[in-house]
Amino acid sequence: MAGESPDRAEQQGSSEGKTTAAAPTVASSGTPASGVSAPDRVDQPTAVFKTLAPRAPEDDAEKPADKPAAEPRGEGGDRLKQAVAAWVATAAPEETEDGPAEDEAGDGASDGRADAEEAEADDAAPEASRTPEEPASAPEEPAAASEADRDADDAPKAAEPSWFAAKKPETPKPAEPKPETPKPETPTSGTKPSSGTKPSSEPEAAAPAPVAEEPVDQPTTMFRAVRPPAAPAVDQPTTAFKLPRDAAATGAAADSDSERTSTFVPLRPDLPTERKTPSTGASTPASADKPAASAPAAAPVLGEPERTRQQPLPPLPPLDLLAELTNTPPPPPNAWRTTLRRVRIWTPLVLLLLIVFAIVQMVRPLPAPALKLSAAPTYTFEGGPLQMPWPDEGQGAVEVEGVGSMGTWGAQKPAPIASVTKTMTAYVILRDHPIKGNKEGPEITIDKKAADQANAVHESTAAVKEGQTYSEKELLQLLMIPSANNVARLLARWDAGSEQAFVDKMNAAAKDLGMTQSRYTDPSGLLDSTVSTPRDQLKLAKAVMQYDVFREIVNMPNVTVDGINGRIENNNNILLHDGVNGIKTGSSTPAGGNLLWSANTVVDGQNRRILGIVMGAKNAKVLNDKLQLAIDNSLKLIQKAQNDVTSATFVKKDQVVGYIDDGLGGRTPVVATKDLKAVGWPGLEVRLALTDGGKAVPHSGKAGDVVGTVSIGTGTGKVSAPVALRTDLVEPGFDKKLTRVR
Repeated sequence: MAGESPDRAEQQGSSEGKTTAAAPTVASSGTPASGVSAPDRVDQPTAVFKTLAPRAPEDDAEKPADKPAAEPRGEGGDRLKQAVAAWVATAAPEETEDGPAEDEAGDGASDGRADAEEAEADDAAPEASRTPEEPASAPEEPAAASEADRDADDAPKAAEPSWFAAKKPETPKPAEPKPETPKPETPTSGTKPSSGTKPSSEPEAAAPAPVAEEPVDQPTTMFRAVRPPAAPAVDQPTTAFKLPRDAAATGAAADSDSERTSTFVPLRPDLPTERKTPSTGASTPASADKPAASAPAAAPVLGEPERTRQQPLPPLPPLDLLAELTNTPPPPPNAWRTTLRRVRIWTPLVLLLLIVFAIVQMVRPLPAPALKLSAAPTYTFEGGPLQMPWPDEGQGAVEVEGVGSMGTWGAQKPAPIASVTKTMTAYVILRDHPIKGNKEGPEITIDKKAADQANAVHESTAAVKEGQTYSEKELLQLLMIPSANNVARLLARWDAGSEQAFVDKMNAAAKDLGMTQSRYTDPSGLLDSTVSTPRDQLKLAKAVMQYDVFREIVNMPNVTVDGINGRIENNNNILLHDGVNGIKTGSSTPAGGNLLWSANTVVDGQNRRILGIVMGAKNAKVLNDKLQLAIDNSLKLIQKAQNDVTSATFVKKDQVVGYIDDGLGGRTPVVATKDLKAVGWPGLEVRLALTDGGKAVPHSGKAGDVVGTVSIGTGTGKVSAPVALRTDLVEPGFDKKLTRVR
């Protein structure tokens, strides 16, 4: 409100939740202006200035008076002087702290404002009545100020407090000349502000008012609590700038700078040493308006200065750190330097990785070399397709051992095989009880059952007697040549303990040989439940013909056995022809005539075995004729096969048949060391194979070293020739080892 002291206006602003950050500036002369609350300030680090001690009345008394002293006004005048002195004593520290200190900071924050205030001070004539010690009004008026307060600002004299106006005499005060603004001098160490520090949080003590007879209202000092910093501030020099005036708070006072009545007052010069108070050493300013007997102001208590908190700096980039160490500024960054820097950084790493990669590639084991065929994998014999004289009935098959099948005819389904079953009986006996060389094998005694079965009328038997002993070879002769059924059962009981147990062994042997369509129910084949197929019987023939004693027996047209009267004739008269050596005949009403046979042919000076079977010959009236029909059909097939089986040269000496692949792209050719002839017949297609011969292929070698074999055919009909290096075999080079991926 109008007439309120600046301190009370400041208290009012504080009670409304606002903080007055800046102290009012001091006019060059005159009475205090109307109290206007300063705008709110945002807390920020500001420079800390040492507070000067309040000026004592005796300090001002020594200065020459620029204007005549006012006439005492009696008792009211004394009280007025005492009140003014007390007010000046309390306002002097704020003036020293906020007014001149801001100009001392050197930021020029009040340049424009000071010019405007000086211009207003020149226009206002009653301003001459102000004293330098009296604080000017705040640059802005509170929003709640009345229209009378604004008029008092523009009046020829400054606004006065209400309590001051009530006691003031009605006699107008004569105008005094305007004193010159004192020039600031260089402050001493006691008054020079310390940059980078914050103001002390201790409030300044107000000077005690002179003792009066009556209590007079005195302006009070508002203590403002210092807000603690929200976060540790980094120690750095900062400057406090006055914030723009708040239009909402200042109201009409902010409409024009011409309404501002405050003027800039520089810092007061340091006082002489003898004028400082003995207790604190601070200068005591004197005022012409204060009486000499006024009590000195209490020494202000300064709070401990806030300590600097230095935060750690982030690490410098490599180039900046190098520039700092070498005192050379880093070059300006650009795309070329960035690329060059990356190349310098990554090049050693890439080189290191390449070196490690090269070492790993060199020490890795080399892949195993392999022989690969380069010649044609198959060959076909000349002469067109083979024309075999296949029978019109039954079924059968012909095969050249080690070469392949010459063909089949018929249904190729299981059928009764009659006495051909005895071939499996002989195979099981020789497998479990082999006869080597010229030996005869173990002695076997004829039991009563075998002797009784010798007298059977409707089956073939051998005239053996109970208690006689025969060797294993002799009993096999009786089994295969006259096809004695009683001897087949005797051998079964001798080998397995019973006929059924032996039959089980026969079926197990058939399974091992791959005879999947064969089933045996008795060791002699008398039962028509024993069945098989031509292909299965050829598998059995190839297995049993591996025994020398068996080939010897089946190739005998007749035999003489001790204990049996007369010579025993072989009922397989096909043996009378050259190159035919058995194997076994079989005939029965369900089976018809059957013959499992073996023949030989000479190819390139070597015997080649031909195997075949004729099953189901029934185009005859009697059983013996059926058997003879099977023999005749077999002979035709044997003679055709013997004539057509031949040989052909497929690989010649020194012919390149393949190469050694070292696994890294290198190839070394290999050649055959001799001619390679294959056995076959017209139209037969054979396959050529290149193998290592059971030995590992080397990584290096000389020309002519044997490294494998080339072959045609399988089994006993297989023919082969060695292969050797055509040129030197060397290990892969450095480039191949370095660039390999496996």
